[in-house]
Amino acid sequence: QVQLVESGGGLVQPGGSLRLSCAASGSIFRIYDMGWYRQAPGKQRELVALITGGGTTNYADSVKGRFTISRDNAKNTVYLQMNTLKPEDTAVYYCNADVRPIGTHYQYPYWGQGTQVTVSS
Repeated sequence: QVQLVESGGGLVQPGGSLRLSCAASGSIFRIYDMGWYRQAPGKQRELVALITGGGTTNYADSVKGRFTISRDNAKNTVYLQMNTLKPEDTAVYYCNADVRPIGTHYQYPYWGQGTQVTVSS
């Protein structure tokens, strides 16, 4: 089994910063792409940022220049540094990772439980 555990969400004022972390654990042979998604009330889940195993990053237009995704492969952890936060960034943020479990020849998508980010004065 593979688990993803997120941390770092909370309440922050507009213009503030938060850093999300997501640690993968369990029977992991290799982790490929890792990413952050978010879902606001009444809206579909959307991709926020993605980082490949080689370190290539991709961002939603709405967060470019404000958010930075990074990963520590030794710790099986992905981070999302969020700066200059806006009220429209309010959502539940989910971590995602494509993982090849030990003993398999395929990769599967795994999700964290989600962490709430609220941007409000």
